[in-house]
Amino acid sequence: MAQAALWGGVASLSLFLGALLGIYFKIPKKVTAFIMAFGTGLIIGSATFDLLSEAGGNADILHITIMFLAGAAVFTLFELWINKKGGSQRKRSQKNPHNHSGLAIYIGTLMDAIPESIIIGISFLGGQSVQWVFIIAIFISNFPEALSSSIGLKLDSYSTKKILVLWGSVVIVSSLSALLGYVFLADAPESTEYIIGAFGAGGLLAMVSSTMLPEAFEEGGPVVGFISALGIILSFIFTNIS
Repeated sequence: MAQAALWGGVASLSLFLGALLGIYFKIPKKVTAFIMAFGTGLIIGSATFDLLSEAGGNADILHITIMFLAGAAVFTLFELWINKKGGSQRKRSQKNPHNHSGLAIYIGTLMDAIPESIIIGISFLGGQSVQWVFIIAIFISNFPEALSSSIGLKLDSYSTKKILVLWGSVVIVSSLSALLGYVFLADAPESTEYIIGAFGAGGLLAMVSSTMLPEAFEEGGPVVGFISALGIILSFIFTNIS
């Protein structure tokens, strides 16, 4: 139980670190793009080789398919809503002086972090070991969100202390979400765990496809395809040797 809470917080700790970088440093766009591409590859690999592969054979294929597509649909609807509220840049690291959407980005990131952390909590059910690939993937993917939001919040005259408190709150919520995911599903049938994992996989794949990968290519060029592929194959290797 304690492990679930710990690693849920660790996965989101990069939001706090990303905020510090956004406040005090200017990160080259290409560097951020390469990080995003690698994180995208890790998430795609983790969602496919871990969440979906484990579901196969442990739950009904129809239920897995429905939940996977439901996860993608829920994220897409959520994305449409957040875009209208000004948070369309939450996975991006670029400065947009014409649209101070820092708070909307923060809210969007908070809503992203909850299901991601619940999945981390579920991964510890049954005495399973730490899901390193998934946690690292979420850790890396969080950097551009905090970078982008911190820039927007500074433009909106938020103090450094207030910005760091906001991101610290996401780390705490993420830790609690992982803990709740573990506690409330501890007695659920094993097939339920895998079906929820399929739901999370659908949402994660929809997220990286519509937010992270487009900007990575826009800022980093064709080489991000290779970097993403590197992330995927490393995810495959780590999943099979763990």
